[in-house]
Amino acid sequence: MAGTVLENLSNRKLFVLTSTLLICQVVCFLIGGLIAPAPSRATWMLGTKCLDKEANRSKWTYPRGAGRCPQISELEHDLHANQIVFSFQIPFVKENVVLDFSRWQQNLIGILQLEIHYSKETPVQDGAMLMLDTRLAYRNKWDKDSDWKLYAESMEERTLECDIEEEKEGHTYHCGLIPLFELGSLHHDFYLLNIRIPDADGHEYNRGIGMLKDLNLVTIHQNGGFTKVWLSLKTVFTPIVLAVVIWYWRRVQAQARPAALLEKMILFLGCAIEFLNFPIEWLTLFIDMPYMLLLSDIRQGIFYAALLSFWLVFTGEHLMESTGHRNTLQTYWKHLSAVAFGCLSLFLFDLCERGAHVANPFYSLWATPFGTRLALALIIAAGISASLYFVFLSWMVWRVFRNISSKRTALPAMSEARRLHYQGIIYRFKFLMVATLTCAAMTVIGFILGQVTEDKWKWDGDVEIEYTSAFYTGVYGMWNIYTMALLSLYAPSHKRWPPERDPYASTNSGAEEIEFSRLDADTSEISALASFAKKVAAD
Repeated sequence: MAGTVLENLSNRKLFVLTSTLLICQVVCFLIGGLIAPAPSRATWMLGTKCLDKEANRSKWTYPRGAGRCPQISELEHDLHANQIVFSFQIPFVKENVVLDFSRWQQNLIGILQLEIHYSKETPVQDGAMLMLDTRLAYRNKWDKDSDWKLYAESMEERTLECDIEEEKEGHTYHCGLIPLFELGSLHHDFYLLNIRIPDADGHEYNRGIGMLKDLNLVTIHQNGGFTKVWLSLKTVFTPIVLAVVIWYWRRVQAQARPAALLEKMILFLGCAIEFLNFPIEWLTLFIDMPYMLLLSDIRQGIFYAALLSFWLVFTGEHLMESTGHRNTLQTYWKHLSAVAFGCLSLFLFDLCERGAHVANPFYSLWATPFGTRLALALIIAAGISASLYFVFLSWMVWRVFRNISSKRTALPAMSEARRLHYQGIIYRFKFLMVATLTCAAMTVIGFILGQVTEDKWKWDGDVEIEYTSAFYTGVYGMWNIYTMALLSLYAPSHKRWPPERDPYASTNSGAEEIEFSRLDADTSEISALASFAKKVAAD
């Protein structure tokens, strides 16, 4: 019986392989926790109120450099709303040093926070509609201070959600954050944001927004140091995983039978992780790729679909129930349809959100109450679905363990050599199933963590540990290590068991050998463990 490498590898070699993979896993966590900084950084800036007497919308107003705009300390009642421009020159000045963006920082998200004071004459109305005339420009280091080029412009509506503890003159409202823009790439050194709040002039918008005093902008970008660590991991894993995939598929093609379903699913998983690994992000250092966030989400979605589908087939193929539909996708069409529907729903949601940012970075699904409720509902539903999937997978693994335990009653009737052989296979398989559940749990936690706001936690002491970075790099390394372990351990083995008849076998061992030889003729079978279970079930 040929079986797989997992079933025929010596204990010493298996220990060396497992130890190496575990060391690599620990290294991935340590790289993220001790070397990489936090995945992202948020900075806050108070907008500069510029005066534009001509109310020329096409004119750029900026607070720094030659030709900077005249500034207003306080909003005056005799000024028309169209003459006031809230200007943000990004990145901000830090300790009198003019900073510039690096392409390593990958992306930029802008969020507005309004400072509104209470006035009895102009209170904030519930659900007031705020209209923002937004324009975004860019320039580089070698450009003049006034050489701003248009990046995007849009008239955007946002809904105000404000409350106040005590309605007293001069007190400040507590207003919710307003998502403003998202850039999929940072290809330029400097950016300029001009925001005008046009007069209503008989329209429904910008009425009941209270006494606006200032606009604050919070910008969030990926840390360049984290990007370097992340791309380094991708660059290292890409050739290693590719070599293992090629080796695995050559082993499969060398067999005198068609590839089994489980072998095809392992190959699909290997190709999916390789597609995710390929460090296409290196191109963003030379090419402006505003669609990179969408492309990254698509690649990760394909890997999620491959991983979730593989786990269902992997556990299903090892349930070892006697059925004529094993080794075909028809058996799993209900489970795989649920996975495909969930991944497709998330893809459509991502396409509506980040896909629209490619054409208009100011668009946001969170801009309206309905869009906010829809987005939250989809994210919560995705988190619940992921948790239910993990529960279902745990139940399937429990069924596999129960079936194996029930079929172990046939072991005492076997020869000693064959009994020890199958006991070793069972212990190894159970260890792999536990590793599968661990990988599934970490994947679900990582998915949920990626959908919520990141917080930075630090350990008190001289050594700072970035837990979020450690989790990201650890889970990413775990995906690669788990896939390489499957490719290595579930490749067809060149060894055959047993090479000759056991001279110390019992008198019925000859019939046992004939029975196992008949089972080996099944061209769709790759696991000796499954063959063993099928034989017991047949008896």
